[in-house]
Amino acid sequence: MASIQANGITLEYESLGDPAHPAVLLVMGLGMQMIAWPDPLCERLVRDGFRVVRFDNRDCGLSQKFDEHGKPKMGRAVLRALLGLPVRSPYGLEDMARDTVGLLDALQIPAAHVVGASMGGMIGQLVAALYPERVLSLTSIMSTPGARHLRQPSTRVRRELLRRPQDPSDKEAVIAHYEHLFAVIGSPGYPTPPDELRARMRRSVERGYHPVGVMRQLVAVLANGDRSELLARIQCPTLVIHGKADPLVPYEGGVDTAYKIRDARLALLDGFGHDFPPQLFERFAGMIADHARSASPPSAPPQDAATA
Repeated sequence: MASIQANGITLEYESLGDPAHPAVLLVMGLGMQMIAWPDPLCERLVRDGFRVVRFDNRDCGLSQKFDEHGKPKMGRAVLRALLGLPVRSPYGLEDMARDTVGLLDALQIPAAHVVGASMGGMIGQLVAALYPERVLSLTSIMSTPGARHLRQPSTRVRRELLRRPQDPSDKEAVIAHYEHLFAVIGSPGYPTPPDELRARMRRSVERGYHPVGVMRQLVAVLANGDRSELLARIQCPTLVIHGKADPLVPYEGGVDTAYKIRDARLALLDGFGHDFPPQLFERFAGMIADHARSASPPSAPPQDAATA
């Protein structure tokens, strides 16, 4: 892993595989670090002939923090969003989309297959709509256009998302907090073994725990609102993957995403919630790789064959 300047800020990233191979850029969701992209999924994509790039979004992990903006007033932001009123945010998802394109610039990648999960899917939608020349294909996983008419998470799930650990200064309490959260929003059809879930949460907390950054990211999501009109501008081949059992971003968000992007393909998975269960690593990697290959332009034929 390494840090790099992109869009005027410092981003932590990792590049896996041959730099000469087609790039798959992985964009993670709210408060989640690059390591939330499962290593086996990344390794499978590398074996399939792709260069895999994953990174920490701003205000998360080892990337640049924006603590000068302070702690947002979450209650006010959530209420204004529910009422359809403008939400003020220290930065927006558009800035995070520019970060993403800036990372491609810094790594001298002309265009990539963009894969986004949850908030990362929202960022990917913006990149595909606003910077179409930089996106070979889009895969939007467990995400949404943000339309207000769509079904929202239950009060219980929303409360769990906003709940804080019993003792934020105690690492073990923080790890237990995230174990509980992912037990609530995870995949009922593919439960992650408790030991593996605990190991993932420990790795994440020990690498970079920054809850106020998560709050600022959430306000950016609320401020972005409805992207439906922008989705209509997306022209690249698009695959939408969503779980029918997703309690945080109900599957109607995936259906609406696919409906609003021209010729998008929709894959709804039974038992899949709002996580990356190990039972589905290979399936996800295969779907992403197949979609990227089908979206790639065919290689030019040899000169003698072309002139025959």
